[in-house]
Amino acid sequence: MSKRIAKILLVEDNEGDIVLTMEALKDSQLPNEVIIKKDGEAAISYLQELKVSQPNQLPDLILLDINLPKINGHEVLSQIKNDPELKKIPIIVLTTSSSENDIQEAYSKHANCYITKPVDVNDFLMVTSKIEEFWFNVVKLPTSH
Repeated sequence: MSKRIAKILLVEDNEGDIVLTMEALKDSQLPNEVIIKKDGEAAISYLQELKVSQPNQLPDLILLDINLPKINGHEVLSQIKNDPELKKIPIIVLTTSSSENDIQEAYSKHANCYITKPVDVNDFLMVTSKIEEFWFNVVKLPTSH
């Protein structure tokens, strides 16, 4: 990826996980801008508004929790992946759930990967940095959505 700023949408309602994710991304080598939405409804509204008003500002990557208020992560995933203008955005499900049903449902709705959040703080920080390393330094992402 070039030296442009990576745009990440973090859809997470747990304040502790938000702080940890932001800390891991702050220490990154990659310049990034993180937008936080604390419920599924806010995330969908944000993306719908952005695709109309500033389609070139859509996120490069979405970190999505499953257990969200208002609209759960599975429904958010489904709405994004069924939208022709949003479906190319990679979605990383990053959640506390290790339920086989949640995993199957996420992949059936075209999640790009599913990661169960580690309980240990250092492991959580390491996983977040690995996500960033893989998705922004290894993978080739489209330059426009």
